[in-house]
Order: sequence, then C-alpha cells, then structure tokens
Amino acid sequence: MGEFDVLSAPGIEARVYRTGDDAGRAGVLVLHPWWGLNEDVLAFADRLAGAGFAVAAPDLYHGDVVRTVEAAEERVARLDAAESMSIVRAAIAGLEATLGPGGRIAVLGFSLGASIAVAAAGPAVRGTVLYYGTGDPADAGGSQPILGHFAETDPYEDEAWVAEFEAAVRSRGHETLFHRYAGTGHWFAEPSREAYRAEAAEVAFGRTLAFLERTLRG
Repeated sequence: MGEFDVLSAPGIEARVYRTGDDAGRAGVLVLHPWWGLNEDVLAFADRLAGAGFAVAAPDLYHGDVVRTVEAAEERVARLDAAESMSIVRAAIAGLEATLGPGGRIAVLGFSLGASIAVAAAGPAVRGTVLYYGTGDPADAGGSQPILGHFAETDPYEDEAWVAEFEAAVRSRGHETLFHRYAGTGHWFAEPSREAYRAEAAEVAFGRTLAFLERTLRG
C-alpha cells in the first residue's frame, strides 16, 4: 500500500498517491478516469507497484470522487484543462526526481486519463498506455510507443475513431500496439463498474506489464 502526498508547483497544489519504490529505476504515472481517483485506480497503482514499478497517481479532482455517469459529466465539465496538465507535468517531474538519473517513465490513463496521457508526452516519457480512451492525435508529442486497450462496443470510442486515431499517431512516428477485447464495453478494466470483465482486464494487465517491461527496462 502507498500513501498520499502533496504535489506542489508554482500555481498548483494537488494530492498525489505514491506507491512502490525506485529500485528498478522505472516509474509509471497513472491518470484516473472521470470518476476521480477512486479505489479502482489506487488498487491498480498498488498492483503496478507490486510488479516493481514506482507509481504516482495525481488527483485531478482535488478529492472529488463520483459514481454515476451524470455526476461524472458534471464534474468533468468543471475540469480546468490547463491546471490538470500542470498537475500532470509536476507529477512527471516528481517521478523523475524519485527515480534519479537513468530513470524511465511511462504514462498510463483510463478513459479521461487516457486523453490526458496522449498530451502528456515529453522527453521523460518512454511509453504511453491507454485504457479505452484516445485524444487529439495532434497532441501526441515525441515518438514513444503507445499501447491501447479498447472495448468491442464503446459509445465513447467507436471502432472507426480508434482506427483513425491509431493511423494518425502512427503517421507521427509512434509505434502502436492496439488491442480490442471481445464482449467488452467502456470501463471493462475497473472492478467497481458493472462493465467490468475480469478475463479481459487480466489479459490487458498482462499486456501492460509486458509493455512496461520492454519500454522501461528493455
């Protein structure tokens, strides 16, 4: 289990959940879905830590956690995009400091967090992992590989758009490994949601670990 810390940078202050250690010089920034930094995300972060990664999960909602789609729509409408990106950048810098020279970082996001992860790439980011979320391909900086886990049936990220997004980021120089999971919908990897599908979530997690091992330790 990890602990909460305060992330401070000029003009911002936010909670961040930290777990794992820096022994492997490999860190993962985990970005929460539109529900907020809930127990699903904390458990996922701890699981990554158990696999040997230093993990930081910033709270973009400043303590708010919601459970219904209606509440999530209302909360995400109040999200300050510029502040959120500043928090993410500060969290990446914090992970860099924790890992020290030679450290490598990946950014992983769920849904809303995935769209932010697309835009979070920078010199420190060696890989990006997307769970049923994309973003604006024009925001995908760098040339780091991108692993994507997508649902078979998803009103938020339909198959045509995912294919278009993949082609666009490939054209920008990114290696892509995009997977579709049969019989799943959005949020299939979050145990607290009705859409959760354990078998698909486990396959996705295994692929995520393999990707992180290759990009951060390979």
